[in-house]
Amino acid sequence: MRLLFLGDVVGRAGRDAVAERLPGLIEHLDLDFVVVNGENASHGRGLIENHFLGLKNAGADIVTLGDHAFDQRDTITFIEREPSLLRPINFPPGTPGRGAMLAEGRRGHRVLVINAQGRVFMDPIDDPFRAVEAAVAACPLSEQADAIIVDFHTEATSEIQAMGHFLDGRVSLVVGTHTHIPTSDHRILRAGTALMADAGMCGDYDSIIGVDAEEPLGRFLTGIANARFTPAEGEATLCGVVVETDPATGLALRAEPLRVGGVLAQAIPEF
Repeated sequence: MRLLFLGDVVGRAGRDAVAERLPGLIEHLDLDFVVVNGENASHGRGLIENHFLGLKNAGADIVTLGDHAFDQRDTITFIEREPSLLRPINFPPGTPGRGAMLAEGRRGHRVLVINAQGRVFMDPIDDPFRAVEAAVAACPLSEQADAIIVDFHTEATSEIQAMGHFLDGRVSLVVGTHTHIPTSDHRILRAGTALMADAGMCGDYDSIIGVDAEEPLGRFLTGIANARFTPAEGEATLCGVVVETDPATGLALRAEPLRVGGVLAQAIPEF
């Protein structure tokens, strides 16, 4: 199977880039399944229903969230009727929505997607390791799932790497989101799980993590907030990772970063 994961979509620039480029990437790379993190897609914080549907129409099979999951209040209601929209699995009991979904890919493959949130430099939350482990145990790789993708939304790259080693040999891909900065540590661990500490964002990189630079820069210089953060609206780069899996085991055979368009653009990997 060929899987694509795209990092945090930020604002209109990120949404437009996904709508424009994802359908062509699905065809060019012959992708079986696409996961997109959409937690910053609406005005830089959260995800409204129309923008969720836009990501789905562009080709996302599953959309994941993170710590801004419910910054847009209508998400509380529409997430309950959208099984392909995931919030972190280790949110407290009673939180609307779900944190894992077994979905069918373009060729009938079964892909389990799990969204979790970390605890290092983040708000207090339930243990992500045990929550993810329970989801994997309930739907094991190469038995009930042909591939398993874990979107681990957290600040510390060390915590993401720990999750990768914790799940090595039991999932296809562990990928980090949240920092909006793509890392260059993509690799396949010893037991066959692909790992990338942060996929980066789908947004305007001529910015400060997707936000017009003026306001955050002013806060760094003076410590004073003068306005709300505004998503940058220049040309966006799509950032993520492409993984090819072994059809027999569901483990990774190859993992390559993807950076398309904008200031970080690279050649599209050939498979």
